[in-house]
Order: sequence, then C-alpha cells, then structure tokens
Amino acid sequence: MNAAGAPGLLWAELARRAGATLERLHRAREVTVGASARRALWRCGSTTLYQYLPLRPTRGAPLLICFALVNRPYILDLQPDRSLIRRLLEAGRDVYLIEWGTPEEADRYLELNDYIQTQLGGCVEHLGTRAPEGIDLLGVCQGGVLSLCYAALHPQRIRRLITLTTAVDFHTPKNLLGRWVRGLDTELLAACGNVPGEVLNALFLALMPFRLTQEKYVKLFTGEPDQRAVEDFVRMERWIFDSPPQAARALAQYVRWFYQENRLWHGTLKLDGQGVDLRALRLPVLNLYARGDHLVPPEACAALKDCIGSPDYTACEIATGHIGMYVSRAAREEIPQRIVAWLEAREQGAQRPRRARRQAQ
Repeated sequence: MNAAGAPGLLWAELARRAGATLERLHRAREVTVGASARRALWRCGSTTLYQYLPLRPTRGAPLLICFALVNRPYILDLQPDRSLIRRLLEAGRDVYLIEWGTPEEADRYLELNDYIQTQLGGCVEHLGTRAPEGIDLLGVCQGGVLSLCYAALHPQRIRRLITLTTAVDFHTPKNLLGRWVRGLDTELLAACGNVPGEVLNALFLALMPFRLTQEKYVKLFTGEPDQRAVEDFVRMERWIFDSPPQAARALAQYVRWFYQENRLWHGTLKLDGQGVDLRALRLPVLNLYARGDHLVPPEACAALKDCIGSPDYTACEIATGHIGMYVSRAAREEIPQRIVAWLEAREQGAQRPRRARRQAQ
C-alpha cells in the first residue's frame, strides 16, 4: 500500500466505526435506569421518601440517603453492576432515599429551610417511628451540605453521619464553580422564577468543556465499543442531561450563603433563627471525597475535620473524580465496602478510632 492510500483507508475505518456505533446507539435508545425495587413511604410536596426492598435480612439502623437538589438520584442505582444502593442492600443495610422530584412554578418561593427542616426533616421523623434511637444519614454532594445542617440542628435524631463529595469550605483555591458564581446577583436570580435544569447543566459542563463534552464523544466514535458499553454510555448521558429545575429562592439562598459568603465554614449560617454550628456535631462522621473532583475539590471536603466537634471522625480520599464516586470501580467496590465496614464497626461496639484522615490505597 502506498502512502497516498493510507489517509483514505484511515477515514474509511473511522467511518465504519462511527456507523457501527450509531447503530448500537439506536438500539440502546430505550435503556432503562434504576436497578433496585422500591416503594414510596411518605410525600411532602414534590418530595417522596422511598424504601428499597431488601435483598437479604437487614441489620442496623435505617440508612437514609439525601442526594443533591440539582441532579436526579438514580445515578446511585444506575444499573445492577453500577449501583451503590444495590451494594448496600446486598450487605444487609436497610436503605431509604429522598427523591426531591420536580419543583412546580409555585415552588419558586420555597426556601432552603423548607428543604432542610420540613422535607428532609419530615423524612427523618417518619423513619424515626421505625427507629426511635435515630437513623444513619448519608448525604451526597449538595445533599451532604443539607445533611450537615440538619444534623447540626437535630443531633439527637441522627446516630451516624456519612458525607460523600460534600463541600464545607466553599472558598478553596481550586473551586472553579465557586469562583464562577461569586459575583452572581442572587436577588435577580430569586426574582426570575424557577431556574431550568439545562442552565445549571450548561454551567457544570463549561467548567471542563473538552473533557466533559467533545472528548467523550470522540472516544465513543473512534473506538470499538460493544453494545453493553454503548448502553452504559447512554445511561450516563441520560442522567447528565436529566437535570430538574431549581426552586428560585432556595437556589439563590444556596449560592449566596455557601458559595458567596461561605457561612457554613465561618459558622455564621442560621436557619429559622437557629445557628448551624458544626462544632455541635458529636456523632460519628465518615467523610468520603474524590481526589480528582473538579466540581467539589477535595480540599473543600477535607475542611470538615477542622470545624466538626465529633471525636469519632474518619476521612477517606478516593482515587477517582466526581462522577466516578458514583459509577466507577471505586463506587462499585471500595466506597460501599468502606461505608458498611464503618457502620458495622460502630454497631459492634468497637473501640472508637482516633481522629484520623485515611487515604485510599
């Protein structure tokens, strides 16, 4: 073959691969998300509390998962082999989830306090009828911030707290999102009605435009993905672009109080007239965060150790990125193992560990 014919053969091969991938994408368009059976237990407005049906006899306190408002929580149960929830169920945990739903136009006046005290609090109180001694709470990303606030205000209702990719100091140097919204007019934001999910999603993607947009599509169409890999890709894309609208007032408060004024870190946050003091948190805390997180930098999460009052505090940095905390091999193996082992150690009355920061190997 002469050199002149090589480019033509290369383009022909790329065209063949792209055509095969398009055909697989067409077949994958109806893939489903969510792998574990569940039932609704309680509702408040657009929010629903779900119980996941156990896969084996359960032990320990109910484990309530509080996800972020800005994304759908089914990323935690995307498919059977990529499901934090399923791994927890297989370990015999009694798992519950807050599904925030889709805010309606009338919800534009909801405040952050409504989500924390009324809706998250309502879920905790409902589960409290099953577990009078309190529940375990797992807060994820923005949901971790809400969980920290609730636990600080109502420590008697929470037995143990787990935070996953949860910022505490919103002014760390590598916080790109924080710098972007630092000058946002939150009064105008609150007055404009609910914020479409597409707007926030575009902001998140713009933080790393090549890696989060063009690069993954180039890899998809120039590689040789099988049908399973294409279906995995479609599920992830569905979740990434399935962003619910945000209640205007609550979003404006979150941006101002946390990203702009860093109130949680400074200890100046008040909800319903009550101060949110993380030093009041004396319960066991497990803090999990990602080493390569571009949305919630590890430094923003690790800051929790400097302002929490608990003598039983464990931090663990996982070698992955933000989304990798939910769907990577670490999410499938290391993260659920660490959560379950940490809970079981405390349930068995093991000697409380010293205040420590543990790194993933």
